[in-house]
Amino acid sequence: MQPLDIGSESGFPAGDLSNFEAREFIFDGVLCRSMEGLVQAFKTPDISEQIEICQLVGRDAKRRGRKLNANWQSVQKLWWQGQEFERTGPEYQKLLNRAFLALAQNDSFRRALLATGEAPLIHTIGNSNPTLTVLTEAEFCSRLTALRDFVRTPIL
Repeated sequence: MQPLDIGSESGFPAGDLSNFEAREFIFDGVLCRSMEGLVQAFKTPDISEQIEICQLVGRDAKRRGRKLNANWQSVQKLWWQGQEFERTGPEYQKLLNRAFLALAQNDSFRRALLATGEAPLIHTIGNSNPTLTVLTEAEFCSRLTALRDFVRTPIL
């Protein structure tokens, strides 16, 4: 089966699974307008700035986060609502899990996810080095795949 390369320039469903896609969801009581906004918000310890970044979508969120790269990369720490996370630590992985579960509450995201069928999900433009990115290609695609399995499974 041909893999689906997730990216904002791709057609449905791969493009609709991009973190750049506008997808409203609530995470820990904070309205997020895209997953990109949320993951970029992890780069600052300032809670009000995090909330502001969560309102951004796509390239606007990415540009805002780029300005914060030196900040988190120098210490290899990320933050959410006053809590500090080691970038490569298990608690940060749990934070990412919770974030993607929150995103999965969005109906159009779930529809796009299910439309991928059984195709392997890849993200060729993603970075694989966790010291340089807040979400590696493997972290991203493994969560999408796990969520696809989760939303397919009937509750009863």
